Amino acid sequence: MRKFLKECVHALFLALAFVPALLAGFGRIKSVYTFFAQGFATAPGGLGDYLRGAYYHLTLQAFDLSSRISFGSFFAHPEACIGKNVYIGSYCILGRVTIGGGTLLASGVQILSGGRQHTREEEGQAFSGGQFIQVTIGSDSWIGAASTVMADVGSRTTIGAGSIVTKPVPDDCIAVGNPARVIKELVSS
Repeated sequence: MRKFLKECVHALFLALAFVPALLAGFGRIKSVYTFFAQGFATAPGGLGDYLRGAYYHLTLQAFDLSSRISFGSFFAHPEACIGKNVYIGSYCILGRVTIGGGTLLASGVQILSGGRQHTREEEGQAFSGGQFIQVTIGSDSWIGAASTVMADVGSRTTIGAGSIVTKPVPDDCIAVGNPARVIKELVSS
């Protein structure tokens, strides 16, 4: 019965998010997509979580409805794939990312679309003609609060709070610091 009720709630919020997703071309019209993504980020409580989940299910490359995205968090690009049972804490900003199932992101995490998103002209003026890449976070990982991730993170890996990931981090380890360094390798069973 509980599963049925949850599916009914998901269906209701998918219906509510359909028109904004349609106006955004299901993620293809970037300015409209961003408008609704940022707007839905401010919807409070559990109802906001369901609304964000429904919108991203309709606009991202993949977003499993069992995942949760908390208040103040949004995807800056629709080129994202989110697996099952992913939890995204409050005030996270996510770029082009693939997140494996069971991964948890604490509050204030930023996952950038690589480390070379913006370049400078010869005169020193910054412009957004850089390179965007798809960053992958493996399954069953933990990304600590206020971390910034610019490179891939392996499965079953923990990134300590406040860490800056500039180079790939392998599976089954703990990495901390700026830049993040592996401090412990975990034995997988």
